[in-house]
Amino acid sequence: MKRRSIVVEGPLAFRTARIAAAQRAESGLQIFTLPLLAARLAGGFNRPARSQDLDPAIRAALEAGGLTELEGIRQLPGTTRSIARTFAKVWQADLDLERLASRNARLAELAEIERRVRANLPAGVLTPRDLRDAALARAAHAPATLGSIDIDQVSEIASVWRPLLATLAKTVPLAWRNSGTSGANWFPGQFVTSDREMAAGISVVSCANPRAEAVEALRWMRELITSGRARPDEIAICATATEDWDEHFLVLVADADLPLHFSHGVPVLASREGQACAALADVLLNGLGQDRIRRLFGHAAGRSRALADLPANWSLGLQPGAALFEIDQWQRALDEATGRRADAGDPRPVVMPVLQLLASGPEAAAQAGAMLLGTAARALWTEALRRAPAEGLEFSLQDLRLPDGRDPGASAVWCPASHLAGAPRPWVRLLGMTSRSWPRRTAEDPLIPAHILPRSVLDPDPVAEQDRRAFAVITNQAARGCVLSRSRRNAQGGQLSASPLIPQSASLQILKRARIPQHAFSEADRLLARPDEAAASPALTAADLCWRNWRRPIVTAHDGQVRADHPQIVRAINDIQSATSLRLMLRDPLAFVWRYALGWRAVPADDQPLTLDARAYGELVHELLKRTVDALEPMPGYARASREEIEAALAASTETVRTHWPLERSAPPALLWKHTLAAAAQLALKALTLDETFQPGTRSWTELAFGHAGDGVMAHDLPWQPDAHVTIPGTEVRIRGSIDRLDLTGDRRGVRVSDYKTGVEPRRAEEIVLGRGAELQRVIYSIAVSQLLPDNPRVIARLVFLGSEEPKPYRLPDVDQAIAELGGHVTAAITLLRGGHALPGPDAQEEHNDFRIALPSSPATYLQLKNGAFMRAFGGFARVWGCR
Repeated sequence: MKRRSIVVEGPLAFRTARIAAAQRAESGLQIFTLPLLAARLAGGFNRPARSQDLDPAIRAALEAGGLTELEGIRQLPGTTRSIARTFAKVWQADLDLERLASRNARLAELAEIERRVRANLPAGVLTPRDLRDAALARAAHAPATLGSIDIDQVSEIASVWRPLLATLAKTVPLAWRNSGTSGANWFPGQFVTSDREMAAGISVVSCANPRAEAVEALRWMRELITSGRARPDEIAICATATEDWDEHFLVLVADADLPLHFSHGVPVLASREGQACAALADVLLNGLGQDRIRRLFGHAAGRSRALADLPANWSLGLQPGAALFEIDQWQRALDEATGRRADAGDPRPVVMPVLQLLASGPEAAAQAGAMLLGTAARALWTEALRRAPAEGLEFSLQDLRLPDGRDPGASAVWCPASHLAGAPRPWVRLLGMTSRSWPRRTAEDPLIPAHILPRSVLDPDPVAEQDRRAFAVITNQAARGCVLSRSRRNAQGGQLSASPLIPQSASLQILKRARIPQHAFSEADRLLARPDEAAASPALTAADLCWRNWRRPIVTAHDGQVRADHPQIVRAINDIQSATSLRLMLRDPLAFVWRYALGWRAVPADDQPLTLDARAYGELVHELLKRTVDALEPMPGYARASREEIEAALAASTETVRTHWPLERSAPPALLWKHTLAAAAQLALKALTLDETFQPGTRSWTELAFGHAGDGVMAHDLPWQPDAHVTIPGTEVRIRGSIDRLDLTGDRRGVRVSDYKTGVEPRRAEEIVLGRGAELQRVIYSIAVSQLLPDNPRVIARLVFLGSEEPKPYRLPDVDQAIAELGGHVTAAITLLRGGHALPGPDAQEEHNDFRIALPSSPATYLQLKNGAFMRAFGGFARVWGCR
């Protein structure tokens, strides 16, 4: 059997050559890259050093210390990668750092690091210069081990390999086919130029941005395949660097189901295993948030030995709103959740050891990966830790790639230009033809700048020259068609100028994003280009009708108009109402339907906010009030307690809330949480010390519940049962709530209810009754005490703004009149809703509107256009927005 060898460049060329050899049924053919050729000749178990070999060796060399020039950056996360890149340039340029060490202290330290790296490499793993020298020592065996050598489509050969090729040319036939460089006078073998068709004419297109470039490239690819002009394996799309287009191609190709091979691999984070690694990294780097732990356990359960016995319902009983960032919070939360479980399951023996390990942070990265990740994910995790310290996992995981599983022999290819230069195709499309990318700018090496070693010596083949050479090779061998595509703007909107490599004679075609293509690349693209077909789609027809109805000055079904007595709306009206639901009913009927008829809820924007929002802050103050008054009742009694006793009870309540609040809902970081609690305690103290005198025998309660179904157990000598029914007079609407504070005289003939607001006192606060439907608590509290306390006591209802420097209580002037007004407005709201007019109200324009995202993108313009139609539909109901 006659042996021969082919030398190729890049992963695409390597796989393409293997496919071609298999199709020709060749035997005795060996396919190498230049490092693999040298390793084959060196024999034994020698192989070229790869990044997974070099990175640990460089880290060990740096950890040995003893440096001066590089000591300041020795422990930085990016130092290992920077040194590896510098060594790659040094080795490719065939520079001897030992000889250069006398020139400069920086070069001397790099020479010392190189010595350590070579010593740290495993046996048989050699740097390029060592591997070349080992191959030179066995050059006499080349005829038997290699046979004739063809260097195929390699555009340039690095200096380090040239002595080896010069030696091999003396013992075996050596040829260089289709050389991509004109400066190869040093090559001792034969130059061979394959017969090929003349290069096709070049066309130039201009697209809006990188995503539009990807869309147009897929349209072009689909057109070539469906028209029969090209097979998928004849088509290539490339760019000098693929990062700006990778995500677009991943998403668009999945939608189009086109055979597109990523020769450089797909991002690890696009796979399930990559997401498992990302979930673990998120916990180690950012803490034990409940959402993060749930996500990690969702990936790890059933795939890791540490969670093999984890119950499927392990989180049963945990409060979904609790952030749980600390290990002691998890311990208390799981203890309470286990006590509330109806089954006998106890996840703590499985969960707590894992949480304790994760709480160690990045230091436990290796152990956590071994315990919590499946086999495939664990391999990725190990590679990410090899590339960078655990603190840099966020970035190392983003850089990792996986094979996409497609065969380049049956697919079009998306790849870097350096890959395509080694395996050109007849149909090519070059993306990113701008001055920034074609060619890329050559950057100075950060460790060996030009004043230490001239750039032409360290990097004789700079990246700009590589890009120019790749452009020439790719376009010259594009025998059937070549399209140069550039973006007018980048992803951030900045303008881009054309590449100097674009021929001046080429005509430019501007492709607009909204253009109608002759060939669509996916169903969505086809429907966008063919309105007649899109009109037949029920979903698109409904979306178009909605868009048009939003722009018509009449009330439509897309504004909230529904059929009368809709069962979901009737059910929501018949439910027990609260002050919050009644405010929505009166101030924004459409939001009431979304929240209580459809069950929509706003998603929390942050699991650990820096500050509590106004609603949560008010609830915090009320919680402090409740716990403080409960601690003072019945002995010594809140009405009889001194200021010192109130402050002591408030301090104890604050400490209790400090530990329990994070178990049930989100809380700010520790230091901010401390300041938030201190500010809330100050407001609570203002409320507790607002009234200095009480009638003898007065009892006080805070957060006193009424109308709460299922809470009928009496506790703390309450004046009524918490599940006692309360109905708004003149209606059948039942209400529930918790009175911020209730003071009841000893003879039970007088009662005072207080509604505490944590904000600053507004203008003309003394005139507020219903506050245009926004201030309902005082009136609702008055209804509750009027119906639940016997003997018809005299009711005083007051409003207190604690955010003011000197809080002042504002009494409701006429309680009975206010109750009657509320009943009338609620009746009008129910009539409106049951009549099918669930339209946006004034609260729809508020910034705090939880349902703002469900409104048109420009709510102000929409509501202004619809205002006249809405007011006619509201009729007399709109009077509530003008009441005091």
